[in-house]
Amino acid sequence: MTPAQTMLRAATGLNLSKSIVERAIKNRMEQTAAKDHDDYLRQMTPEEMTALVELVVVPESWFYRDPQAFVAMTDFVRARLAANNDRLVRILSIPCAGGEEPYTIAMVLTDAGIPPENFMVDAFDISPTCVARAKSGIYGRNAFRAQDLAFRDLHFTSAGDGDYRVNDEIRKQVRFKQGNLLEFDLSTRAGYYDVVFCRNLLIYFDKPTTKAAIEKLSALLMDDGQLFAGYAEVPSFCQHGFSPLSHNQAFGLQKETAAPRKSLHTTRTPAKPPAPKATRSIASPPSLPPSAPAPRPRVAAPAAVKPATAPPAVAANLLAEARRLADLGDIKAAETRCRDHLALHPESAEAYFILGLLNELTNKPKMAEDYWKRCIYLQPDHYEALCHLALLAEANNDASGAAALKARAARIYKRQQAS
Repeated sequence: MTPAQTMLRAATGLNLSKSIVERAIKNRMEQTAAKDHDDYLRQMTPEEMTALVELVVVPESWFYRDPQAFVAMTDFVRARLAANNDRLVRILSIPCAGGEEPYTIAMVLTDAGIPPENFMVDAFDISPTCVARAKSGIYGRNAFRAQDLAFRDLHFTSAGDGDYRVNDEIRKQVRFKQGNLLEFDLSTRAGYYDVVFCRNLLIYFDKPTTKAAIEKLSALLMDDGQLFAGYAEVPSFCQHGFSPLSHNQAFGLQKETAAPRKSLHTTRTPAKPPAPKATRSIASPPSLPPSAPAPRPRVAAPAAVKPATAPPAVAANLLAEARRLADLGDIKAAETRCRDHLALHPESAEAYFILGLLNELTNKPKMAEDYWKRCIYLQPDHYEALCHLALLAEANNDASGAAALKARAARIYKRQQAS
């Protein structure tokens, strides 16, 4: 890593490539008339560092991006206020980019009938330019990518030249401020937020920085609060004290301390055409310590079964029973149900996936890996299996393998969203 890369990582936490950093420095050298690369770095000031950071951050966002997260958040806020309608629900958006996400939060809650005195959104971004743009509340065509633009007619006014300005009643619900998550002072904000949105930030961090960022987010979030992440970041959160919530496509999480038991309710995005739907969510994905290689799991031989004689309802009930038993903590009985299902349907990807979860829960990462590999062999677009395999690869210090699995999962997610 070059000194410039190290300097920018210290300032932002971002794991930036040499080419991105050098391109940004070259741009700033032309603006500052620095003699050469070393001269530019020697004369670095806080103001110049801010200008350099502006060239390497990626403020890419739009209104109503991944909308299921906002649906899940609204349900949670309603439940909060049903228990105490006098409280203020505090929501954090970090990084907020140009303000599209926090303004969407405010619009969604307003449209849901949540009174303005019952919620407030705090929005932070490392980029002063992004914060200034967000405060202005003016957006062009690129920010409006949702298929249904009724919200624009309801919450925006024309600003001329094809731009639109957020109406004041929405703007007053959001407080913007420049800030770096890794430098947050927790003395006044520990356990402060009911809901945290931190989507597509950790994908730019290395493992130590990811761990530090999640620790900060966990400290900011109430113990019974909810956090919404990017689809490729869920495994990292699960490795560091969070468990998934059962909201399809929302990629929501809660602290493990908020989950009373291990469960198998899914947050899975169904493939097209729909695959058999699991209902799991792991309350406590293990830290995956190294273990000795375990023998490959044995499954009933296909030649010994007669799938045609089994009613479809029987097979479905076996998987449902496996999940129920796993939720009750009876792992052995749950495994038996999965094997009974495989005796009827030896090509069931979902059964292998659940067996992987069960072995993960009992701290057998090698066997879990074997089952998940079988799962994606049978169903190559199984998003959760790919994410869990990526997590295992990270735990085994296989950075390139983890990156490849995450990239594959990301491509599958995008394809499913577009279909």
